[in-house]
Amino acid sequence: MEIKEIKDELYKLAGAEKSAAKSDDGSSSQYADFSKALNPTSLPMLGVRLPELRKLAKKIAKDDYKKFLGQNPMDSFEMETLQAMVIGYAKDDLSEILACADDFIPKIHDWSVNDSFCQTFKICEKPQNQKICWDFFMKYAQSHREFEVRVVAVMLMSHYLNDDYIDDVIQALDSLYTGERPDKSDYYYAKMGVAWAVATLAAKFPEKCLSYMKSPQNHLDGWTYNKAIQKMCESFRVNEEIKEKMKALRK
Repeated sequence: MEIKEIKDELYKLAGAEKSAAKSDDGSSSQYADFSKALNPTSLPMLGVRLPELRKLAKKIAKDDYKKFLGQNPMDSFEMETLQAMVIGYAKDDLSEILACADDFIPKIHDWSVNDSFCQTFKICEKPQNQKICWDFFMKYAQSHREFEVRVVAVMLMSHYLNDDYIDDVIQALDSLYTGERPDKSDYYYAKMGVAWAVATLAAKFPEKCLSYMKSPQNHLDGWTYNKAIQKMCESFRVNEEIKEKMKALRK
C-alpha cells in the first residue's frame, strides 16, 4: 500500500470529512477529541480505534513493510501507531525486525504508541528468540530517556513474566531510571511503566513480588513504589491476601 492509500483509509475509518490529498487543518472526529484528552500527544489525532489500526497494520505488514517503515512520515498519532504495530506484525528474520525496532524506539514520545509497540512485539516470545531479544532490550535498560525506560518496563511485563526470566525481570525493573525526584512530574511515564509492571508481577508471581517489595534491596523511588501498590490494590488479578500485605508496606 502507498502512503496516500493508507492515509485515505485512516480518514475513512475515522469518519473525518477530508482526504489525505487535502492539507491538515486540525479537524478531527469526536473519538479523536476523547482520545486526545486521554493521551496528550503532540501529533494530530484522527480518532481511529486501535482494533482498526491493528487490522490495517497487519495488512501493511504482509506487503512491503520495509517500504512503509521507510516512507512513513509519522505525521499523526495513527501513522506513528501503525509504525509501531507493523514492526511487531512483520514476518522476517529476527535481526531485520530488531534493526527496525532499534531505529524506532528512540523516536517514541507517546505512552500509547509505546505500549502498542511493546504489546505487538510478540516475536520475542518464541523460545529461540527470548534470549536474543532480552539482550537487545537490555541495551535500553541503562537509558535515562523516559520512553526508552518505559519500553523496557512494558516489554518485560508483556513478554518476560515467566519462570525462566522472573528473577531477571525483577532485577531489571529495580534498576530502571525513573528520575531524580520521587514525584509524578519527574519521568512520569517511566514511573508509571515500572509501577504497572511491578503490579502485574504481583498478579502472576505474588510471593516473589511480596518478597521484592519487602526487601531492603528494593530501589524503587517512593512514588513508583506506592503507585505499584495502588495498582495492585485496584487489580482484580491480585488476591486479597496479597493486597492487604502490600497495603501495610506503603511508604
